[in-house]
Amino acid sequence: MKRRKKINFSTVGFALLLAVFTISIVLMPVQAEARNIKVGVIDCYSGPAAVYGKDALNGFKLALQEINTKGVLGKKIEFTTRDTKFKVDIALNMAKELVLREEVDVLVGTINSGAALAVSEAVAKKEKVPFIVWIAKSENITGKKGHRYVFSAGENTAMAGKSGGVALSEKPYIKYWIAGDDYEYGHALADASWRNLKARKPEVELIGKSWWKPGEPDLIPYITSILAAKPDSVIFCTGGRSMTNIMKTIKATGMVQKVPVYLHSATDHAVLKPLGLEAPEGVMGTADYHFYFPDLSANKRFVKAFSDAYVNPPGFPAFHGYNTAKFIAAAYEKAGSVDKEKFIDAMEGLKIDSPVGKIEMRACDHQVILPMYLGVTKLSPKKGVAISTDIHTLRGTEVMPSCKETMEARSQ
Repeated sequence: MKRRKKINFSTVGFALLLAVFTISIVLMPVQAEARNIKVGVIDCYSGPAAVYGKDALNGFKLALQEINTKGVLGKKIEFTTRDTKFKVDIALNMAKELVLREEVDVLVGTINSGAALAVSEAVAKKEKVPFIVWIAKSENITGKKGHRYVFSAGENTAMAGKSGGVALSEKPYIKYWIAGDDYEYGHALADASWRNLKARKPEVELIGKSWWKPGEPDLIPYITSILAAKPDSVIFCTGGRSMTNIMKTIKATGMVQKVPVYLHSATDHAVLKPLGLEAPEGVMGTADYHFYFPDLSANKRFVKAFSDAYVNPPGFPAFHGYNTAKFIAAAYEKAGSVDKEKFIDAMEGLKIDSPVGKIEMRACDHQVILPMYLGVTKLSPKKGVAISTDIHTLRGTEVMPSCKETMEARSQ
């Protein structure tokens, strides 16, 4: 009788384990390549500034619907969001979670300039993850504190300030008062506005400044003090949480009837819509998007698609969100890969078709080049809101700092 061969189960087990491990190693790159492109979105979705965050996200989602019908490199672009509650520390924590735990390929956000700068430095730069800022406007984002991993898909305070400087330099005003939000965006806009106005018209004088906390409820005491000083004109530097409040205060105090007022973004639909027909007339402002201007077929298609999806027409945040998604898709197609470094290389100098025509991500500083529109608020009973009138278009190249100026700012 033949003896059965004794099976060494430990040897068989090891062989099976080795086979499984080998197969998993072989399949890992395939699985990594097969997953969709992941975008992490950090923005404000609660509180007064939420209207901007939600508008941007809706524009982003609309573009993704169009992009994902065809896909990018055989993949879909998916996204996950986090609410920053307009707080820098929360934005930082959310960004870190998205990058380190969720392993997103790209970060996008936010309305808060302070948060954008913090995330840019502590997350995007440190972890080498592309970060596209879509609403925050501090010129420092792509200027003094710019770097390889951060981009801006909207106009910044340098562009807004230069637009304001161009507009106000042609007015007869000499004595100015500056007032606004006491945080990064407010001060950056004030510095840019005054710097550009003074360069164009050296004889102007700054006779005073007023600063309040973002979202401060009662601004009437500030306006009363400003009017008592009798300036020739007032430059307001507010954003996000304070925009509706300052516009209501301008209306309630009859300020425009007493002194000319310039307020960047005053003519934007996202600002004017919540006010309805209670918006103040005669406020000078600049914006980089209007749903009714320019009169282009691409803009009409965008407005119709957005309005059909979300009832209301798009504001500038929706425009930025839409373009951000288009930039992301075009960059991946150009790169031919989901590699982060190749994506960044592809973004530099990239041109896309937007609702207002071709726009470009400038290679030297990663700041988008797009036109600005100067106008004055006027009630439109037909539209049920105030709109911008007497619109003057300023080309992007007219209102942007040069690459040389940006690089000099970074070297300081």
